Amino acid sequence: MAECIFCKIVSGQIPSAIVHSDDNFFVFLDINPANKGHTLVMPKKHYETFNDMPAEEVWHLFEMVQKVSKAVEKGLKAEGYNILINNKRPAGQEVGHIHVHVIPRYKGDEMDVRLGWNYKKYEGNEIKEVADRIRKSLA
Repeated sequence: MAECIFCKIVSGQIPSAIVHSDDNFFVFLDINPANKGHTLVMPKKHYETFNDMPAEEVWHLFEMVQKVSKAVEKGLKAEGYNILINNKRPAGQEVGHIHVHVIPRYKGDEMDVRLGWNYKKYEGNEIKEVADRIRKSLA
């Protein structure tokens, strides 16, 4: 997609700190990192969201995410890491090209362990009703 900033990064029109590039995936450092070493893993082929990707490509994407998370942990001596995907604007997706965040974590890194969400409480039978709605949509 000609207007996608991540597609421009993949094509070399916009410079980036490349960690890995192959025929299918592009891995680079986030320029606004949550922690130093915050890495983005994405398919080179443009898909807007996770659900837009064919299942086989999702499988390969997560193989790459696992390799990158191991490298982040080992190379940066991270004590943990977060793997995060934001899908669509209400969920925090700022660039409409699927990408997975691998964020190195350290004791005392001053990031909220829960990444800032507030827990919501289910009332009465609501938890069962919500589970039923999702279960029915799986069929």
